[in-house]
Amino acid sequence: MATIRPRNAKVPFEIHHDTLDRTESLDEEEDPAMEVSRSDIDEIEIEEDETQEEDFSDASEESDEAVDPALQEEMLKFQDTFGAGITERFRLIGRIGEGTFSTVYKAEDLLYDHYDNDWDLEEKENPKWASPPMKKRRTGLQRTISDVSQYSQQRRKPRYVAIKKIYVTSSPLRILNEIELLSKLQGCDSVCPLITAFRHTDQVVAVLPYFKHTDFREYFRKMTVKDMQIYFRSLFTALKATHEQGILHRDIKPTNFLYDPAKKRGVLVDFGLAEKEGTDYKPCLCQGGSQRDPERRRRLQNSVAVAMGPSSGYPKNDSRPSRRANRAGTRGFRAPEVLFKCTAQSTKIDIWSAGVMLLTILSKRFPFFNSADDVEAMIEIATIFGVKKMKQCAYLHGAMFETTIPTIGDKGFNLEKIILWSTCRNDGGKGGSEIPLTDEEKMAVRFLERCFELDPNKRISAAEALEHDFLREDLYSEDDEIQMLEA
Repeated sequence: MATIRPRNAKVPFEIHHDTLDRTESLDEEEDPAMEVSRSDIDEIEIEEDETQEEDFSDASEESDEAVDPALQEEMLKFQDTFGAGITERFRLIGRIGEGTFSTVYKAEDLLYDHYDNDWDLEEKENPKWASPPMKKRRTGLQRTISDVSQYSQQRRKPRYVAIKKIYVTSSPLRILNEIELLSKLQGCDSVCPLITAFRHTDQVVAVLPYFKHTDFREYFRKMTVKDMQIYFRSLFTALKATHEQGILHRDIKPTNFLYDPAKKRGVLVDFGLAEKEGTDYKPCLCQGGSQRDPERRRRLQNSVAVAMGPSSGYPKNDSRPSRRANRAGTRGFRAPEVLFKCTAQSTKIDIWSAGVMLLTILSKRFPFFNSADDVEAMIEIATIFGVKKMKQCAYLHGAMFETTIPTIGDKGFNLEKIILWSTCRNDGGKGGSEIPLTDEEKMAVRFLERCFELDPNKRISAAEALEHDFLREDLYSEDDEIQMLEA
């Protein structure tokens, strides 16, 4: 297991040793929270008891919820896996996520003050949140440095982290890959950084920042176009940073983009399926454009499907050679090239998934696609784009697409109509008339069309998306604003 130590410890902290050094002392150096400057002492002077009570109530705004007994037992078993080591560093509070490969717990970082926490956005934005504004006592007595420091320590809010317990059944290479990619993405905008990672026997744990966020289902139907622009500007900023490092996330979906509507800030998480671009890469006919048409035609003419003719179902004894490609992702969010088993998948698969998120918000339907397997997923996409475009998409990858479902049209539907139908605006106006999309909504649809290009080579990139009219943030200087007002 590779050693990952992104935290700069002020005291020894061996994160990868199976046993904790019991002689390790946390009091060897002076606590940095006890260092108070002269200017701070001038500010930190008591006012009245009611001010203290108000400040302390703010400090307890994130009270721990009651823990289910079964969950409590689960957390205790997890702690026992590490002996006393984990309990000296973290206090487990509850479970905040559970997936196929891991479980994520919310925990208090008990040793927060012993590290340089450059990952903490809240600390950077509010560096003096622990120092209360106080005035002189009416008695005229000054507080000593030690009193002020002790008072500041007592008032410090707990700092939370997310502890990701990666299941021992996971491949060691997959675990190492995730930790390496998270380390590579340190400092990237809107991407969840890795704080540290440690191992005990076969159990690997990654420690990540805890981000306060709201469940996607609680706010997506209320989002205005302006809200969407802020939301997707943050998401595509994260994708741009990730793709510039040559990394495919592979699992873009609402639950992997933690968003706080109050702060209007989101962060991309869960790189468990992520991989470096080019991993398991094999040439695909989609690379090379029209120059590969002769090879595409040859492959289709010699295919079993053409030889057997139209079929009303699956062949009982399928003699076609198998085609292997990475299909990792969440159903309903997989790009067409993933469904057609393209062997040269690129970062554009993340763009398609982000487009599904935008369609979900515009249509106010979640999930929008709800297929059970890849075949149903293709049918759902074909319902929108039509059989003709789906055949062209399959042909691009040297495959065939055929369907006998009569409700799937040849041309499909435009996205504006689908959004109107989904939001019941096609006949929601006066006298059953259509309520058309606003100019802002039409701009969002034009952006969605760029994300939904069936050909990944034509699909918009994350960097290009941030320059699109829908996401571009126009910044004016003071001189520009004055000139605009004068005009």
